[in-house]
Amino acid sequence: MPHAHAPDGTALHYELHGSGEPLVLLSGQSNSRRWWDPVVADFAAAYTTVTVDWRGTGESDRPDTDTYSTRGFAADVTAVLDDAGIGRAHVYGTSMGGRVAQWLAADRPERVERLVLGCTSPGAPHGVERGPEVRRALAQADPAAARRGLLELMYTPAWIAAQEAAGRTEFTTLGDPAMPAHARRRHLRASARHDAWDALPRIEAPTLVVHGGDDTFNPTANAALIAGRVPNARTQLVPGARHAYFEEFAEVATPLVLTFLDGS
Repeated sequence: MPHAHAPDGTALHYELHGSGEPLVLLSGQSNSRRWWDPVVADFAAAYTTVTVDWRGTGESDRPDTDTYSTRGFAADVTAVLDDAGIGRAHVYGTSMGGRVAQWLAADRPERVERLVLGCTSPGAPHGVERGPEVRRALAQADPAAARRGLLELMYTPAWIAAQEAAGRTEFTTLGDPAMPAHARRRHLRASARHDAWDALPRIEAPTLVVHGGDDTFNPTANAALIAGRVPNARTQLVPGARHAYFEEFAEVATPLVLTFLDGS
C-alpha cells in the first residue's frame, strides 16, 4: 500500500484502482478514502482512481500539530500525485474535499485537467452557512442521536429506511471511527477556516459544480456562488438529494460526472 510524504514528513496513505487517465477523488471532513467505497468501482471502470487518507485519518499519519488546513491538504494531494508519478489529473472533490480541490486547482493549475466540485462551499465569509437547526442536530449530547442527525443530513429518510431494512449498519460517509479526537478537532477547524473566495477566479480547469437540491448540511446556494466565481464553470443540481448525493443518487450523479470528465 503506497504512502507519499508531505513536505513536513507526514506519511499519506493512498490507493490506486482501475486504469486509464488519472482521477483523484477527495473525501469529506473527518473521513478517510472509504468515503468513496460505495461508488469508487464505477469510476475505476473508466479511470485510474486515486483515493487518499487525509492526514489524521485512515492509514495516514495523525500528527497533533498545527498542520491542518484546506490549502495544506491540497499540498498533501500534490505530494500524492508526485509519489504516484502523475503529472496531471482530473479532480473530483466533495464537501471538504471540494474545498481542498479549490485550492489545488487555483494554486497548481498545471496539475488539474477537469474539476468537479461537489456539495461544497467557497468558505466564510462569502459562503452560505448551515442553519441553527442543523447545528442543533449535530450538537446533541447523545452520540446515537447526533449520529442519527448526521445520517439524516446525508440521506433522505426513505433511503435510510430501505438501507436499514436490508440490514445495513455502516455508512462510510459518517466519519472515520478510528480518527483520534485531536485530528477530528483539527479537521473541523481547517474546514471552518476555509476561504478560497479570492482564489476561485484563478481556476483554469473546466469545472462542474454539483450539489444536492435539498442539501442543508452544506446549503445548496453555495453551488451558484462557486460557479459565479470560477471561469468556465457550470452547475448541476441533483433534485431531491441531500449532502451525500453521490451515493444515494449515484445512478444520476456518477454518469453526470463521467460525461463531464469525458469532455461532453
